[in-house]
Amino acid sequence: MNREEALSLVKEQVQNKNLIKHMLAAEAVMGRLAEHLGQDRELWELAGLLHDVDYDRTVDRPEQHGLLGARLLEEKGCPPELVHAVKAHNEALAVAAETLLDKALYAVDPVTGLLVAAALIHPEKKLSAIDVDFILNRFKEKSFARGADRGQIESCAGFGLSLEQLLALSLEAMQGIAKELGL
Repeated sequence: MNREEALSLVKEQVQNKNLIKHMLAAEAVMGRLAEHLGQDRELWELAGLLHDVDYDRTVDRPEQHGLLGARLLEEKGCPPELVHAVKAHNEALAVAAETLLDKALYAVDPVTGLLVAAALIHPEKKLSAIDVDFILNRFKEKSFARGADRGQIESCAGFGLSLEQLLALSLEAMQGIAKELGL
């Protein structure tokens, strides 16, 4: 599956525009991480773009999130490592994050929301207005971006990145598509 086909599938399966923006952000961040870690950029970007493809159908059944998407992606001929990463990104499925791709997607999923929240509380409401120090200060505030699981983000240590490195690479990637994200 190429990016055009993946984006078409996302638009067919996902109605929520903010969720699509999240998936685009995850695609950008995963691509930047792949580049930094010497991995297959195209595969990693597809994993980021497609990881929530079943969310609209599983929003009320979190124990199914990732399973339906994985089945759909398998049917579409996606590589097994991408399919596994989609399943492993949802802790509720208890699918072990085994590969670098699995671990990265697991950490990236909440980091995109953290960065969006950080941009939105800044007076300029732009990704270009924030930096890693700004994000780190907010990261420590328990009431800020509660949905962004800090432990999940900090799991980046499991694939060789410090929190600061993950935030810097993620911010850089998302700033690169800020117009698409409306930030």
